[in-house]
Amino acid sequence: MADHQTGVPGCSVILSDPAETEAFAADFSDRLSVGDVVALSGDLGAGKTVFARALIQARARKMGHAVDHVPSPTYTLVQVYELPGGIIHHFDLYRLEDPNDAWELGIEEAFASGISLIEWGERIDGLLPAKTLRLMFEFGDGDSRRVLSILEPLQ
Repeated sequence: MADHQTGVPGCSVILSDPAETEAFAADFSDRLSVGDVVALSGDLGAGKTVFARALIQARARKMGHAVDHVPSPTYTLVQVYELPGGIIHHFDLYRLEDPNDAWELGIEEAFASGISLIEWGERIDGLLPAKTLRLMFEFGDGDSRRVLSILEPLQ
């Protein structure tokens, strides 16, 4: 079982299966507040969307607001969740061709008005705030094991 208390920059966590990824995301959601930006990186299928979906659902539940369906914003590029305790902006930039197109998605406003979860955040590296927390998802041994590295912000 992963130690969910190690969600601090500079550490790595082994997540044995999607259920552990979801539990870690739920714990991690407690650490976030308005203005936080979390960039999720890793190969296709490495766990970015599982993590983002679980974080959004856990945060909503903790605020007494059920969000049963959390679609991947692969085609819409952004999905906004207006929750009682604040807004979560979920970006999936896999299909973004030009980093400057992120401005048209309202990314600057998102950084200021809520929590921003950005899948494929490396596609807009130069636009991310220095305080962005970077999570790297990598495949581990076995079909479902993942290694989640929490990287230091660039500040």
